[in-house]
Amino acid sequence: MIGPSMFPLVSVLNIGHSYKFLKDGDMHANCTVTFIKGCKFNILVDTMTAWDGEKLKRLLKEEVNVEPENIHYVVCTHSHSDHTGGNYLFRNATHIVGTSMNYGERYITSPLDDGKEFLIEPKVKVVCTPGHTLDSVTVLVETGIDEKGLVAITGDLFEREADIEFPNLWRELAGSQNPEEQEKNRKKILEIADFIIPGHGPMFQNFYKNKEGGGGAGPSTSC
Repeated sequence: MIGPSMFPLVSVLNIGHSYKFLKDGDMHANCTVTFIKGCKFNILVDTMTAWDGEKLKRLLKEEVNVEPENIHYVVCTHSHSDHTGGNYLFRNATHIVGTSMNYGERYITSPLDDGKEFLIEPKVKVVCTPGHTLDSVTVLVETGIDEKGLVAITGDLFEREADIEFPNLWRELAGSQNPEEQEKNRKKILEIADFIIPGHGPMFQNFYKNKEGGGGAGPSTSC
């Protein structure tokens, strides 16, 4: 867990993965799951597949001592099933799935509908970062200068750290509905984030932030 008490605390509960089977080319994937202990709310970002409910409950209990009924917001960085499958566990929470927000059968109008940021609480906000899917969002968390600074929980905007040097990982392995938009939004995150939590890998420090040019997107050619 990271961040002092006056700032949100961020904890990675599950490190995701993604790869293709060599024999038949099928994709094997599950997502990174992140818990945010906010100053006001408990927030969970991405919930794995529908087969992972018991695992997710166990991780919440063992890692951060939180029960599903005590989660206030569930944010799914996009609507793919390996990021939304455990949502059914959190019936006391407001759900944000990509740019759609609901509580039960009530679908809530929010700034995300117009491509604008949604503030969950003063140091935690959701911003639109389309590309991998057209509804993709990123959660930005200010954890304080003395800790991790600005943490960006990006979902599949970044597949994992290696895709900065090897963009075929996000362009071809993960796929992109709009590569041009994804490239643009990747650059935006690289310009501001101190740490990035990608969709299918561990958190990594953003060494591109302070490079000349404001944090480029890494090499532009595929490996």
